[in-house]
Amino acid sequence: MREQGNVLVVSLKGEVDLDNSPRAREVLLDCVGRGKQVFVDLSGVTYIDSSGIASLVEAFQISRQKSSGFALVSVNPAALRVLELARLDRVFTIHDDLEAGLDGG
Repeated sequence: MREQGNVLVVSLKGEVDLDNSPRAREVLLDCVGRGKQVFVDLSGVTYIDSSGIASLVEAFQISRQKSSGFALVSVNPAALRVLELARLDRVFTIHDDLEAGLDGG
């Protein structure tokens, strides 16, 4: 996790599966708990399963309760396919890259 302006950027890498999603969930919930806008960089994710998606959804829901903002950036094509299959590409705000998200586009 790193701060970029008033945004916390979480970069997930590798496989976000049953083995790794508890750590991802912990980091995501810590970040949204701070009440700042959170961008999750998925460019380095090679695989994501339902447990990883559940972590993203939970963090998204908490950020909505806090009205703090939550978006996905630089989504790897493999992860995007999973999001599209679950129709979550219609739920999450998805930016092409970090710069586009920071610019509001």
